[in-house]
Amino acid sequence: MNTYTYRYKDAIYINLTNRCTNDCTFCVRNNHDGVGGYHLQMDSEPNAKDIIEQLEKQDDVSKIVFCGLGEPTMSLDVLLNVARYLKKRGSHIRINTNGQANAYAKQNIATRLVGLIDVVSISLNAPNAAEYQKYCRSVYGEDAYAHMLDFAKACIAEGIDTVMSVVDVIGDEKVEQSRKIAQDIGARFRIRKYVE
Repeated sequence: MNTYTYRYKDAIYINLTNRCTNDCTFCVRNNHDGVGGYHLQMDSEPNAKDIIEQLEKQDDVSKIVFCGLGEPTMSLDVLLNVARYLKKRGSHIRINTNGQANAYAKQNIATRLVGLIDVVSISLNAPNAAEYQKYCRSVYGEDAYAHMLDFAKACIAEGIDTVMSVVDVIGDEKVEQSRKIAQDIGARFRIRKYVE
């Protein structure tokens, strides 16, 4: 059975897709089929009804994270429909994303997130385009970095709480360079722990 929702730490996570525009060297899916004991590889993607049916069985939906083994914004319509349902239940909603949604959708999707998504957490991952492509191996090549920064700026412009993060394995100097990039565009900054 496909796992579309799973409880991890203090939140419910929603696994929308296994598709991604990146093939990151440090991605958990390089070594595991899931996280927290949950198998997250899917043989079919859920629609909004599939996810809502699972969420209706949950008493506590106060904290929600759209994050699985793929890029959640690649299933944007499903994400938005589920977010509308969750907002009616009072959920605080975060998306963990690679930030390439506008490039993939060929439009500014940040405007569609307003009022539905409380926090957008974007994987910055590197202080420049060449390093980003080395780590993330995006289908957009080095242009992915500019797409990601533009998406972060679009979210900030819409008043969405925007966090940019790096994995701790890139080294202290690159972490600090990345911190400055995030802060200069008005985003919060976070260092993620590499999962073996």
